Amino acid sequence: MQKQYESLKLIKVETLGDFVYKVSLNRPSKFNALNMEIWKEIGDCFRWIDEDPDCRVVILQGEGKHFCSGLDLGGVSFLNGDNDDKDSARKGREILKTIKFMQKQFTYIDECSKPVLLAMHGYCLGAAIDIATACDVRFATKDAVLSVKEVDIGMAADVGTLNRLPKVVGNHSWIKDICLTARHFSAGEALQFGLLSRVFDTRDEMINEVQKMAKLIASKSPVGVQGTKNVLNYARDHTVENSLNYVVSVKGWVLLYKRFDRIPWHCHPEIV
Repeated sequence: MQKQYESLKLIKVETLGDFVYKVSLNRPSKFNALNMEIWKEIGDCFRWIDEDPDCRVVILQGEGKHFCSGLDLGGVSFLNGDNDDKDSARKGREILKTIKFMQKQFTYIDECSKPVLLAMHGYCLGAAIDIATACDVRFATKDAVLSVKEVDIGMAADVGTLNRLPKVVGNHSWIKDICLTARHFSAGEALQFGLLSRVFDTRDEMINEVQKMAKLIASKSPVGVQGTKNVLNYARDHTVENSLNYVVSVKGWVLLYKRFDRIPWHCHPEIV
């Protein structure tokens, strides 16, 4: 594993072998609440993984009793008065800059070329849903408690949930139900409305099954897997016609490369 991961303090990166990495939110004493330090580390981690030839699939989880209890209200500068000495215009610019930074760190998950499998347990509140919607496949334990919590602290969710959740679920009535009320909902309800792929009885069972899935995906052609994720993400954000044209263009370049390449590209371990 590359040395840069050793610099992370609140994110733990482990290799499970067979080109699978496990990334863990590692602030269990705070129920993995997100301050600006761990927020930045999430972005750094997934930027590095995107370029890491030893990784083909990522499992994302949380250490301790809960996946993530949401935003650490004392760990975000514009929420705890750090810029109160500035005039309103400068405060506004700083807040805008900070929010864009926070958005981008989760976008690195969405844009990572490697599939990201999310395994949630316990509290999955607020920013946890922002993370979840940026992942590719989502799982949870049956005792998981989920919530789009921002309305309860006088905010509209602004780092991904309100933008990605409609693309993930598609049921706008249910989305407005959970976002406007900020109520807790169960993993079973999340499964019913399509936010989750599967729900497991225990965390151990979930991790075991997610690892099996990760290793199955990692055994496939990395060109095929990463190309599939890329085209699906493009199709999500564009019309059918545009995405059809896009996949033709992408596949044309791949076939052109294959024609002049004597290496068996579909199984070469160095192609990521």
